[in-house]
Amino acid sequence: MSAVTPRAVAAQATTGRSALAVLARLAGSPIAIKIAFGIIILGLWEVGVRNFAAPFVARPLRIAEAVPSGLGAVVLGLAIAIAAGTLIGLLMGRVRAADRMLDFYVNGFYAMPMVAALPLLTVWFGYSEDARLATIVFAALFSVIINVSDGARSVPREYLEVARVYRAPRRSIWFDVTLMSSMPYLIAGVRLAAGRALVGAVLAEIFASIDGLGMFILADARALQQNEAVVGVLMLAAFGIGFDALTGEVLRRWFPWYRRAAEDRRR
Repeated sequence: MSAVTPRAVAAQATTGRSALAVLARLAGSPIAIKIAFGIIILGLWEVGVRNFAAPFVARPLRIAEAVPSGLGAVVLGLAIAIAAGTLIGLLMGRVRAADRMLDFYVNGFYAMPMVAALPLLTVWFGYSEDARLATIVFAALFSVIINVSDGARSVPREYLEVARVYRAPRRSIWFDVTLMSSMPYLIAGVRLAAGRALVGAVLAEIFASIDGLGMFILADARALQQNEAVVGVLMLAAFGIGFDALTGEVLRRWFPWYRRAAEDRRR
């Protein structure tokens, strides 16, 4: 029988203190608390459905086995809307003639319900994935344009004057000064556009019977396959929550003054 050395006892004690320190940090972490609470809810859901609900009711363990289609169309459409919306928004924010020509139409299309535009988009692009992509871009584009144009108008005049005094190229004035100053507005517009893009994708898939999360949820719900249907709903919710957390982290890390200004306005 091997003897326990003082060094081994000290190592065990150090390991124990390290484990306690990690647990203490996790207990004080808001993210860890949210994850733990979510696991508890899923556990109660699994136990309750297994013991008291009908067999076709969704269960977390069965949901984890189902894999829905990806959200590639939403990501692609959102990227197109961000790129085009940023350019159009900068143009409207800095060129008065462009603002006068486009403002009426941008606000009008932004207020238009996506359901009203779906029949036209499906006629133009067919009952295919192109119609879904067009719907996503239509849904997300105008949020980005409106926010970027507001941000471009709010750039402090002294920033532009300093750039001109130092003879900065026109490209630098547009993108290095105007766009960077408008970045918090752009991020706010993207946060709005992401939600509208998800709604547009689901509506297009249901209306045009296109394979995707919308049709996935509808078909499985009608067939009483709730596990698969709940997967689609949870994927949409997870995408929205994750995207909002990502944009919030971008603002916190690279634009801390934006958060402080928002908090000061609330006081």
